[in-house]
Amino acid sequence: MPLDVPSASDEERLQQLGYTQVLARRMSGFANFAVSFTIISVLSGCLTMYGFGMRTGGPAMLTWGWVVVGAMTLVVGLAMAEVCSSYPTSAGLYFWAHRMAPERSRAAWAWFTGWFNVLGQVAVTAGIDFGAASFLNAYLDLQFGFAATPGHTIALFGAVLLLHAVLNTFGVRLVAFLNSVSVWWHLVGVVVIVGALVIVPDHHRSTSFVFTRFVNETGWSSGLYVGLISLLVAQYTFTGYDASAHMTEETNDAAVAGPRGIVRSIWVSWIAGFVLLAGLTYAIQDWSGTVGTPTGVPPAQIFLDALGASAGKLLLLVVIVAQLFCGMASVTANSRMIYAFSRDGALPFSRVWHRINPQTRTPTNAVWLAAGGAFVLGLPYLINSTAYAAVTSIATIGLYLAYAVPTLLRLRRGDAFERGPWHLGRWSKPVGIVAICWVALITVLFMLPQSGPVTVDTFNYAPIAVAAVLGFAGIWWLVSARRWFLNPGHPRNAAPLRGSTASPPPGISDAFRW
Repeated sequence: MPLDVPSASDEERLQQLGYTQVLARRMSGFANFAVSFTIISVLSGCLTMYGFGMRTGGPAMLTWGWVVVGAMTLVVGLAMAEVCSSYPTSAGLYFWAHRMAPERSRAAWAWFTGWFNVLGQVAVTAGIDFGAASFLNAYLDLQFGFAATPGHTIALFGAVLLLHAVLNTFGVRLVAFLNSVSVWWHLVGVVVIVGALVIVPDHHRSTSFVFTRFVNETGWSSGLYVGLISLLVAQYTFTGYDASAHMTEETNDAAVAGPRGIVRSIWVSWIAGFVLLAGLTYAIQDWSGTVGTPTGVPPAQIFLDALGASAGKLLLLVVIVAQLFCGMASVTANSRMIYAFSRDGALPFSRVWHRINPQTRTPTNAVWLAAGGAFVLGLPYLINSTAYAAVTSIATIGLYLAYAVPTLLRLRRGDAFERGPWHLGRWSKPVGIVAICWVALITVLFMLPQSGPVTVDTFNYAPIAVAAVLGFAGIWWLVSARRWFLNPGHPRNAAPLRGSTASPPPGISDAFRW
């Protein structure tokens, strides 16, 4: 029968989608927004990619690239939010794809959407924690002489991932408390950093420098090409806002609060990120010294030059703590996606990753898969100087392909799409078309070489990683999965893929409880 989306209660709508209300609805609309805002984390993405942006376009692209990408991300988010309002369930993007795809190909659309989502989330975890390790290495170098070398950074990367895995395994209540602190830490942190950079230094760069100075230190001669690949700085930062959709089963007034959480997290981050990037760029004292800083972290050098050693290191600690918060949240979200996807048997050894720890009622094995997969993605940094940019490319490509598929399917449904109470009205089609075109553009852009000439040391291995995952998922689909994935009539799905008889794990919001 037709679904009465606008008038249904949260529980009724969930039942219409085939689920029984199990998780407690304790989250407010603000809490829903706050999780996505924390995972976007301008103090992580903006700052860890700032050095990349200095070489690929410089101040002009750091500033205007953020403005353009923020606007386009808002378009993508609006399209996602409309779908979220119709399907407010934590099953997420691959569930949306399954509901909206043509009947004969539903499972295929869901399968590949889920794989792109898993790839993107593992890479985002790698990018966030690798960035935190780089900043931590810079601090340890300044404070204790622990040199910023690839080996040291990788060791710290492993330690940060280990910390986040342990916290998500044994410290569920502590994670909940730390995530409640994280939002305010980010907001206050941006105000403190920008305020200090505006008030303390005697010298600031000119406005023309901040908004018009173009720099190309990539080895490529085309300014247009360099400007386009510089968009990775902003686009990588604007990831993770699908967390608001994953949490809808635990959010009050989910069909409205979930979409609002997506959109608000984007535009608030857009404003905060612009202020942060402008504040940093105005405060640069020595351009060449900042680009070639021995710490390997240009923002750290800006803090030191503009504020002095003591204040600079203090602000560096503020950033590191924010990045650690962000990485912890990313591991939580990543593990829940792995849990959900393995529940449908879609990962190798799904029974292992779907197993629930009876003491903590969390998918412990999924947590360690998320951390282990992220560590593997970061290892090429030992031999490849552009490895971090490649990891961020993989994260951005994987997640945005997963974001775009439901939007594409929603466009294909046309008037047959059943709108929720939060929708775009007559703007649905143009917004959806622009969103799809933008994702297609950035998918191609971020697979291209970022430094020239292309050597083993500078090769962007993002296409290899994406092709490997897509090839594996495609072969598995053709050989086996197309017969049983999301097919309730198949004998493989007769018994649940549970490794224990424990109750289902808490939803993602149990690690984001306010």
